Amino acid sequence: MRTLFVGGTGIISSACAQVALERGVELHVLNRGTFTTRPLPDGAVLHSADVRDPASVRAALGDLEFDSVVDWVAFTPKHVQTDLELFAGRTGQYVFISSASAYQTPPLRLPITESTPLRNPFWQYSRDKIACEDLLARAYRDDGFPVTVVRPSHTYDRTAVPFDGGWTVLERMRQGKPVVVHGDGTSLWVMTHAADFAKAFVGLLGNPRTLGDSFQITSDEVLTWDQLARALGAAAGVPEPRLVHVPSDAIAAADPGWGAGLLGDKAHSVWFDNSKVRSVVPGFVATIPFAQGAEEIVAWHDAEPSRRQVDARLDALMDRLAETYAPREL
Repeated sequence: MRTLFVGGTGIISSACAQVALERGVELHVLNRGTFTTRPLPDGAVLHSADVRDPASVRAALGDLEFDSVVDWVAFTPKHVQTDLELFAGRTGQYVFISSASAYQTPPLRLPITESTPLRNPFWQYSRDKIACEDLLARAYRDDGFPVTVVRPSHTYDRTAVPFDGGWTVLERMRQGKPVVVHGDGTSLWVMTHAADFAKAFVGLLGNPRTLGDSFQITSDEVLTWDQLARALGAAAGVPEPRLVHVPSDAIAAADPGWGAGLLGDKAHSVWFDNSKVRSVVPGFVATIPFAQGAEEIVAWHDAEPSRRQVDARLDALMDRLAETYAPREL
């Protein structure tokens, strides 16, 4: 099977590239050729081009055709329209990477399934993904364009601290400083390791049963945000980090960018039904608990001091929020 990844060096896509190669996929990667944190794996064929420049893509790919094309960097309808023009007639499957944040927010029923309505009035990122899905649904209905939609939730690898603030949060824990957790810390969340995601995702490639359909791929482990913070703290050698609970609305008022991701996604309890993807990829199960993932994250950052970057602006903002919302001793 010949597959093209557009992008291919991100958190999710790099893990999927490795698994695809291990399973014998002839993997081609369209990329501008800049590889730093996640190098192109051995065996992948690189085509150097900028997907935002269609002429360069056509020149780089020539007359190659693919069993599947996955665009990891399509975020707006304009990006998708370009893909429709580039890949119609030259692929048997086009995989669009959407987002679980496109689902109805807040969700009215749990667990979330692929039939949960798509509606997010809080976050432009999610509304753009929904608009992309709408465009592709019309292309499938009207022209038979062979689309498969995949909706990841919060997926991470060892290089990324999956907490607002990134390494700043872990540095604060180690310094004994308070760490901001949105809400009251009891809302439920799902973290999915990229290696687990890849096991199911690669099984969808080239599969005709997926055309015109959508699939979510997540872990089945459900934890509270306090539990997630404490798992990171334990991995960093701080088993009892100082957690300060701050209303999501207050965080949004102080930092609209941070707040958009909370109100449009993380502030609402979620868990997911993965039975649909298992019906197409039998035997899929996520096996990496977040406690193990947290240890990988800390070990990777501790291995190289330059990776432990503190965001001074967010660090100061957390100080201010903690000063306002930390419980006062009587």
